[in-house]
Amino acid sequence: MRTLLLGGAGMLGTDLRRVLGRKVEAPTSAELDIRDAEALEAAAAGVDVVVNAAAYTRVDDAETHEDEAMAINALGAENAARAAAAAGAQFVQLSTDYVFDGTADEPYREDSPVHPLGAYGRTKAEGERRVLDAHPSPYILRTAWLYGAGGSNFPRTMLRLATERETLDVVTDQMGQPTWTMDVARLVATLVESSAPGGIYHGTNSDSASWFVFARELFIRAGLDPDRVRQTTSEAVVRPAPRPAYSVLGHAAWTRAGIDTPRDWRVALDDAFADGAFADLLEEGTR
Repeated sequence: MRTLLLGGAGMLGTDLRRVLGRKVEAPTSAELDIRDAEALEAAAAGVDVVVNAAAYTRVDDAETHEDEAMAINALGAENAARAAAAAGAQFVQLSTDYVFDGTADEPYREDSPVHPLGAYGRTKAEGERRVLDAHPSPYILRTAWLYGAGGSNFPRTMLRLATERETLDVVTDQMGQPTWTMDVARLVATLVESSAPGGIYHGTNSDSASWFVFARELFIRAGLDPDRVRQTTSEAVVRPAPRPAYSVLGHAAWTRAGIDTPRDWRVALDDAFADGAFADLLEEGTR
C-alpha cells in the first residue's frame, strides 16, 4: 500500500512514518507545498492513501496570521483531498479539538456542531468542511493534547522545567485527553486498513484529566515529587488565543465501525515512557 504522507517531519508525522511502513513517501514542505494543487495532484498519482498531517499549528500566532493559517489548514487540506480523490486514493485529514468552543459538560460527539473560539480553530473547521466537499469518503481524525518524542509538547516542557524550577504552576480548569502520537498513528493505520465508513472520528486516548493532573502523572512516572506541581487557573496564564476549557471527545464512531475504542491515556503514557519518548530529558534530569 503506497502512502503519501504530508507533514511527515512533524511530531505526529514521525510516528506515522514508523507505523505506516516502508512504502511511505514523506516529502518535506520545501519539496511539496500543500498550497500547490497541481504539485499535490502529481505527487498523489499512483498512491493508495494520502494522509494529511501538515498544518499551521502555532495557535497564538494564528490570531494575527489567520490568512497564512487558512491557506495551509483549509485550502491546503482541500488541495490534498482533491488530489487523493483524483488518484482514487483513501484520504485521512488530521484535525483538532479546537473546532469546539469548550463549553460542553459531556464528551463532544463526532456530529456535535463546531464552534471554534479562535483563528486556529476556525481554519481547521474550514479545512474539515472543504475536505468533506472535496473527497467522496474521507476520514477526518480529530486529535487533542498531543505529545510524543519530538517537537514541542506539554510533557517535554514540564520535564524540562522540572530541571530548572523547584515548583511548577499548572492550570486545573482545562479538561482534555492527553494523547500519545504513536496511538494516533496506529488509529490512522487502523482506519486505512479497515472497511470503516468515511466520516469524522475522534483520535484521542480515553478518559480525561486537567493539565494539573496530567503534570502530576508525568512527575510520578519520571520519579519526581508530584507535590512540586501546584494548582493555578487559566486567568493566571494569559495567552493571545483562547483555549477550550473542555476538550473531551467521544469515541462512538469507533464502536459503530466495529473497531475498539482508543485506550486510557494513563496506559498510553506508561508505554510512551517505556518507549523512550522522554529518555533524553530524564537523562538530563539525573545529571
